[in-house]
Amino acid sequence: MSTQAATGERTLHVSGMTCASCVAHVEKALAKVPGVEAASVNLATETATVTAAPDVAFEALEQAVERAGYEVVRDETVLDIEGMSCAACVGRVEKVLARVPGVVDASVNLAARRARVVSAGSVDTAALIEAVKKAGFEARPAAAANEDARENAAEIERRELVRDVWIAAAMTLPVFVLEMGSHFIPGVHEWVMATLGHTLNGWIQAVLTTAVMFGPGLRFFRKGVPALLRGAPDMNALVALGTGAAWSYSLVALIAPGLLPEGTANVYFEAAAVIVTLILVGRLLEARARGRTSEAIRRLMKIAPRTARVRRDGEAVELPIGEVAVGDVIEVRPGEKIAVDGELIEGESFVDESMITGEPVPVEKAAGDTVVGGTLNTRGAFAFRATKVGADTVLAQIIRMVEHAQGAKLPIQALVDKVTMVFVPVVMGVAALTFIAWMIFGASPALSFALVCAVAVLIVACPCAMGLATPTSIMVATGRAAAMGVLFRKGDALQELSRAEVVAFDKTGTLTLGRPQLTDLVTAEGFEREEVLAWVAAVERRSEHPIAEAIVAAAREAGLKVPEAEGFEATAGHGVRAQVSGRRIEVGADRMMRGLGLDVAVFAGTAERLGDEGKSPLYAAVDGKLAAIIAVADPLKDTTVEAIRALHAMGLKVAMVTGDNARTAHAIARLAGIDDVAAEVLPDGKVEALERLRGEGRRIVFVGDGINDAPALASAEVGMAIGSGTDVAIESADVVLMSGDLAGVPRAIALSRATMKNIRQNLFWAFAYNAALIPLAAGVFYPAFGLLLSPIFAAAAMSLSSVFVLSNALRLRWFAVASDRRAL
Repeated sequence: MSTQAATGERTLHVSGMTCASCVAHVEKALAKVPGVEAASVNLATETATVTAAPDVAFEALEQAVERAGYEVVRDETVLDIEGMSCAACVGRVEKVLARVPGVVDASVNLAARRARVVSAGSVDTAALIEAVKKAGFEARPAAAANEDARENAAEIERRELVRDVWIAAAMTLPVFVLEMGSHFIPGVHEWVMATLGHTLNGWIQAVLTTAVMFGPGLRFFRKGVPALLRGAPDMNALVALGTGAAWSYSLVALIAPGLLPEGTANVYFEAAAVIVTLILVGRLLEARARGRTSEAIRRLMKIAPRTARVRRDGEAVELPIGEVAVGDVIEVRPGEKIAVDGELIEGESFVDESMITGEPVPVEKAAGDTVVGGTLNTRGAFAFRATKVGADTVLAQIIRMVEHAQGAKLPIQALVDKVTMVFVPVVMGVAALTFIAWMIFGASPALSFALVCAVAVLIVACPCAMGLATPTSIMVATGRAAAMGVLFRKGDALQELSRAEVVAFDKTGTLTLGRPQLTDLVTAEGFEREEVLAWVAAVERRSEHPIAEAIVAAAREAGLKVPEAEGFEATAGHGVRAQVSGRRIEVGADRMMRGLGLDVAVFAGTAERLGDEGKSPLYAAVDGKLAAIIAVADPLKDTTVEAIRALHAMGLKVAMVTGDNARTAHAIARLAGIDDVAAEVLPDGKVEALERLRGEGRRIVFVGDGINDAPALASAEVGMAIGSGTDVAIESADVVLMSGDLAGVPRAIALSRATMKNIRQNLFWAFAYNAALIPLAAGVFYPAFGLLLSPIFAAAAMSLSSVFVLSNALRLRWFAVASDRRAL
């Protein structure tokens, strides 16, 4: 994720957040910093995105986060520096790096020719490299060091959790057996009393539980107690309060039972120990699941090779990818990945672009064709000239888009934020009321019941699942979408797309191929199709009309030898003529044929069909005889009809907005099954056409590919750009289809609907589940049914709610086109 100075957007990596209330506290703290316009925190990615004035220092943001009780993780970027020769060079490089916004510290090692840059938030590596270049030196990323840093940090955290879980479990098991075994296993109580005695048994439990609480469980107190003192309690505070109360009460019952009312001097060490252990297990499962949610990014980052075979001084040299420059000629062998973006200059091959476009069929490449870094060369060897390297490549842009979308906060999250701001204080209030009610109205021993029920309320209501419900689904869905060739440039498009009612398409280049092709050539009796096509192509080769180019291209694709034409003549509004292989060939409209005295009625049926399809027929005459009827048109893409059929099956209305003439537009609409047509619309009129389609508040998705589509893409609730289209169209869109396959449109909408359904399931589980268990934990059902929720089961239930939410979100990883309708 990169800092975007132009938009005033900064990204911080925040550690220590565990639940939705943590998110709310960090957002609130950042929003209070002078100059900050907005702050959005994503629990799943552990990032805070801040929109602020350019003069807002990263240090101010960092201090705000730290005052809220959390920590900003400082990123480290490693650069290899060339051109340094002395200590003065070192000083100059350190100085220019330190000036880059977001950089906290920069240190340069002259011997290693390496710079380590520490930043308080994500700083664009390109900005660091540019700063070094301006100082007169060369810099490139030390790729392996940068790529693996955060992954290593996450792995260290997971290893620490695994260690703590095992330690906590090893010390909790004896406590659980000594206490609960005495209640449920015949003979255990007698054995414990005979061998250990009541006092020693209590002290063993006390020592082991204390080790669990202030060993592996110390993290809850380190975070929770300061949060309580600041008046901003979070999930850690609830755990610290609940387990601390159970432990303290038990310690008093063990050391000074006379201080407690008669009959209430019971110990609950096993509850405190088991709660800590279960919540640690839940945290471990969360960490592992979170790792899987970000697999899409890691997979994308590992697509590009780390070296390239570059021609230098007439020889092919293996170089690190960071040393490849624009203009370098790179050689690629069969089975190798393409290092960077470029243009083929030698050889030909078939390239598997599925990791970029989602399309499984390899694409044929020849001289002049473009290739994309990270794609796989399947057959022949070739050489290409690098046109984009580093952060400018398509793959790098895709990674940035996916990261940006994964860090987005959907409108539905606003509800979660409002609830979680008051949820923890309300839970603490409910726990306090529970304690008081049991003390006043509860059965004997009231104090024991009051403690157990209050602790159960505190534990079962921890809002971990609430904070994970939305962002985990977004992370998995956007990663899955990228694998299918659908890129969400804006995360909130995920929600908007699910509510779409009308899908409007541009025609040329979107529904159609965007270039004229020979679609029909029907010959008269006595003429062969290939022969007539070769003669007509010979004449048209002398013309510059787009129709002529399509006819010549069709002849070449058919493998025909096109002869030379002589005496070429063009008559405006009529047609062209020439001598080809001793024959007089004339090609033109029906009026040209009538001028030659030829009757075109023999092709009346074919001409009528072509007219219905929106095609204008041409005729060919050979030596004064009518030889063929020809039609050239911009045909529908192979996937257009299937995509529109899929949209109809999803209950959506389909429209077309085009500048083409009405007759052609309506003919295309009939062929494709389109419901509504707005034809002969100028670029600035496309927005008005969308307003008409919007009608009474209907939500519009607009799909286009050209510069003239940019206003409509921006105007629609969701703009979808064809990835093969212009940069302007792509920049104006919310969603980008990396290939020209229109099946990506229903695919994206189906994934959006599945994601929103997944989020609603998560939120229901997180809210309803916790809310339903609070009355049980408070003991509401005890007088009538004798039901109580043990704090141990409360901890297990709370952990399971988070694991359920994460597991449910991970189901989106297997979202497939074949199951689109079922996934809805």
